[in-house]
Order: sequence, then C-alpha cells, then structure tokens
Amino acid sequence: MPKMNPQGIYVNKNLRLDNIQVYGFDYDYTLAHYSSHLQSLIYDLAKQHMVNEFRYPDVCIQFKYDPTFPIRGLYYDKLKGCLMKLDFFGSIEPDGCYFGRRKLSRKEIESMYGTRHIGRDQARGLVGLMDFFCFSEACLIADMVQYFVDAKLEFDASNIYNDVNRAIQHVHRSGLVHRGILADPYRYLLKNNQLLRFLRMLKDKGKKLFLLTNSPYHFVDGGMRFLMEDSFGLRDSWRELFDVVIAKANKPEFYTSEHPFRCYDSERDNLAFTKVDAFDPKKVYYHGCLKSFLEITKWHGPEVIYFGDHLFSDLRGPSKAGWRTAAIIHELEREIQIQNDDSYRFEQAKFHIIQELLGRFHATVSNNQKSEACQSLLDELNNARQRARDTMKQMFNRSFGATFVTDTGQESAFSYHIHQYADVYTSKPENFLLYRPEAWLHVPYDIKIMPHHVKVASNLFKT
Repeated sequence: MPKMNPQGIYVNKNLRLDNIQVYGFDYDYTLAHYSSHLQSLIYDLAKQHMVNEFRYPDVCIQFKYDPTFPIRGLYYDKLKGCLMKLDFFGSIEPDGCYFGRRKLSRKEIESMYGTRHIGRDQARGLVGLMDFFCFSEACLIADMVQYFVDAKLEFDASNIYNDVNRAIQHVHRSGLVHRGILADPYRYLLKNNQLLRFLRMLKDKGKKLFLLTNSPYHFVDGGMRFLMEDSFGLRDSWRELFDVVIAKANKPEFYTSEHPFRCYDSERDNLAFTKVDAFDPKKVYYHGCLKSFLEITKWHGPEVIYFGDHLFSDLRGPSKAGWRTAAIIHELEREIQIQNDDSYRFEQAKFHIIQELLGRFHATVSNNQKSEACQSLLDELNNARQRARDTMKQMFNRSFGATFVTDTGQESAFSYHIHQYADVYTSKPENFLLYRPEAWLHVPYDIKIMPHHVKVASNLFKT
C-alpha cells in the first residue's frame, strides 16, 4: 500500500496554481503554529475568569487541561449538555458522546435523542467547536458539566456553554493570552525556517501577499519578529513580504459587513480618522470589510487564495466570495503518520474483513435459521470488529478517535465542512514548497473518504 504524504496538499476542488496571483493568510494557526502549552494557558486563564468574575465555585480553579480528551470538530448540545462527535450525515458517533467526562452508552444516547441521527430541530441546539480555542473550550465545558453532576447541583447546559465561551472570548479580546504568549514565545510559538522561504518564493514569483487576521497588530508583530529572527538575520523584514496588512478584522463579520478601514498607528496605538481609499504596504489597517477590500485592491475571484485554520470564520466567507481557499489543519500531519503505520493498516484491514463477513452472514442466514453455533460465531465476529475499532480509535485519541473519520471509517462532520469550504487542505502553508508554483492540483480519481485517507481493501489479504 502506498504511504500518504504527511506534508501533502489534498484536493477537494481542482486548483491551478498558475492562475493564483494573490495569496492571503490568517495569522494564528496558519502562519504561526503553537505548542500544546497554549491550550493549557487558555484553559487556565478562562477558568480563572469564570471563578473570579462569574463566581463559579473556588474548587474549579483546581481543574487541569487534559490534552488527551478533546479533538477539533466536536459539537456541544446546549439543551442536553452532551459533547459529541458527528459523522458526515449528522449521526452521533456511538463511542464519541460524553456527558461531562463520562462516555454515554448507546442505550443512553438513544434514550436522550431517540435516534443517533440529529434532526433539524435538535441541530439548532448544537454549536460546533472548530477554531484553535476549541480544544481548551471543549475540555473546560466537559469539566464544568462534570463538576455540577458530581456535586448533584442543578444547572442549565446552555449557561455552561455561554459562560465558558464568554470566558474564552475574554481571554482573547482582553489580550491576556497574547501577553502570555509574547512573554514566553519559546514556550508557545514553534519556529519554522521554511515559512520565510515560502513567502519569499511567492514574492520572487511576482505574487501579491496580504495578511488578514482578527488578532491585534502588536501581537502579530511580536510573533512574526520572533518567528523570523533567525532567518537571514532580518528580524524586521516580515512587513516587506506583505502588500497589505489588516489586523482586528473581526472575521467572519468582515465578509458581510460594510465597516470602513482605519489606518493604525502602531507607535501611538491609535486609529486615524482619514478615509482609506488605497493600501500602503508600509502601513497597517484595522477593521474594514470584504466589499471595500475588493474595491480598493481589484483582486477578484479565482486569482485569490486565502489560507486559514477556521472553516467558518476564515474560509466560508472567501469561498462564497469566489476566492479559492486552503484549510490549514495542524492535526493532519500526525493523523496521516498514524494511518501510514502498519499496525493501523492491519487493524483497518481486519475491521473491513470482519465487516464483509458479517454482511455475508446476515445475507445468507435468516433469524429463524440461527443455531447456537451460528449465534456464537456472530457474537465472536461482532466482538472482534469492536476490538479492531477500539484499537484504531486509541491510536488517535482515546475519547473521540480521529479528527477526520469515525471509528467505522466514515467521514466525520468536520470532514464534511472541509469539503464545503476548502478547495485544498494541508497541515502548513509551507507545504506548498513541495509543489511547483505552476502546478495543477487535481482531485484524486480514486478518492474513497478524504483525499488523504486510504482504505485497505480486504481482497489484498485473501488466501
């Protein structure tokens, strides 16, 4: 079986790079990648805010972030308080539904929802956890729910979500997490000498570059200086790479609003009052909207590609505006490495073989024909299938399994949104260095689940 490239670019919609003249980038988790310590920082700052400002019990301050619990793309039910993973069709993953930190059984799921499929009415109470805060947010929600359950206190699941979300947003908007990162960049930021090489290659090819981020400029500037300081000794050179720098853009509202751009004075930390009708590469801009951006730059449609990590805030708007989109999903690299491992492929092949045997069994043996030996065989096959499923799940995440697929190999709801809003996806922008700037990126003809996912066919193991 061929190995998939962990640094590969995977294609949902055909993309000709020779047609792309403008490259746009988000900052957090796109140009800048962070260590696992960041989620602990966000978690700790948010729980402190909930205790100090929202008057949650003091015992909550003892909670610790658990990096082995959450994955990206989970959903929280604000009505019932369940944290769950959904598949491509909106059905609850049987082994991926938690109330607090306790996994619910299939019977409990059916008792609460009537069916594993989430209908339109129930879907209105679900909120997706998709951005780079989602790991700490999901963990803190589950821990708070578990506290109220253990303390036998009544609570409204919606209030738990709203308070956690408000605390997470406060941590971001108040600058607490930004100050924490810049105070110890070696702990939180991951240096990458390939990033400058990629951006310089684009400039050398005559491409236009812009930065569009929700973060404040001082935070982006501090991070980019740190990331670039070892590259050619040009500590202050990052601004020279971009034709337009926009901070505090307030995505996704940026794509639908008509807010004006304001020129930002970084030395005085204030906004100018003059109208912005042209972009100066030497200046920084705040706020604004897509409509004005297009009017000023004249960069339209498929000549523009935008890179971002958040499928809704970053990519949904550009996708609808006709830009090409590239999703940056840091977890992709690790998950492909796991899929490439022989131990995973063996368990996957075993699962598919047992699944095929069960299908043949049920097709040839009716219920009234089942003998004691047949039932024993059926039980043995079902148990073996479950063991293979559990083994594969544990390789990714002990609670929810893989980000992109369910335990049975179906696409997850997160994968569905990647299909919707990302023309291509990869783990880091600089992975484009592995391809020629004029390359034509095509959808694989033999795509099974996601372009990076290989199904091990059972007939390879027939004797």
